[in-house]
Amino acid sequence: MSIEPPESTVAPPEGSPGATASDPSRRTFIATTTAVGGAVVAGGFIAGPSVFGAEPADAATPSPSSRVSLTVNGERRTVTVDNRTSLLDLLREHLGLTGSKKGCNAGACGACTVLVDGRRVNSCLTLAVRLDGAEVTTIEGLSKGERLHPLQQAFIDHDAFQCGYCTSGQIMSGVGCINEGHTGSPEEIREFMSGNICRCGAYVKIVQAVEQAAGRK
Repeated sequence: MSIEPPESTVAPPEGSPGATASDPSRRTFIATTTAVGGAVVAGGFIAGPSVFGAEPADAATPSPSSRVSLTVNGERRTVTVDNRTSLLDLLREHLGLTGSKKGCNAGACGACTVLVDGRRVNSCLTLAVRLDGAEVTTIEGLSKGERLHPLQQAFIDHDAFQCGYCTSGQIMSGVGCINEGHTGSPEEIREFMSGNICRCGAYVKIVQAVEQAAGRK
């Protein structure tokens, strides 16, 4: 049995006996495709949009904003803010109350703790527009003139801070903890203030300060 080789699809070289007048030569084929391809590329480059000459994008649509009225440290304040503004940014950037610190900005460290209607909140996770009519107390609002809040004084008495970055949040959380009645034991204080991180490790003295302010010492 004989097997015939498949017919070659390669055009015979120019001038070979199998070439015909209608068959394009290799040289002609390459020249033609190169010229056409170059024209397409060139045409696309000329007609296509230029990266360097691109028209500027239209200005972004302004984000929606709202007017918020709330009482901060006993004073009524009304501001217009972007709807995405956190309470922490409202306090620091709009009202100039920088005592509340931006630590993790994710609700994990407690440095931004303030009281809203008497309850502890992480102000970095609280939208300002949701607090219309609320009463907010920050570290700046605890003292009465030159007289410190009992917990502020207790922090000094027990040296319950080192770098001080977490201190305002610790004090605000401690005040909330006392108001909530969660100061029955050192273990209970630690449990209910576990959301406040002290990177310096002054936890023992912080608990002692809360005990003193709560009247347990």
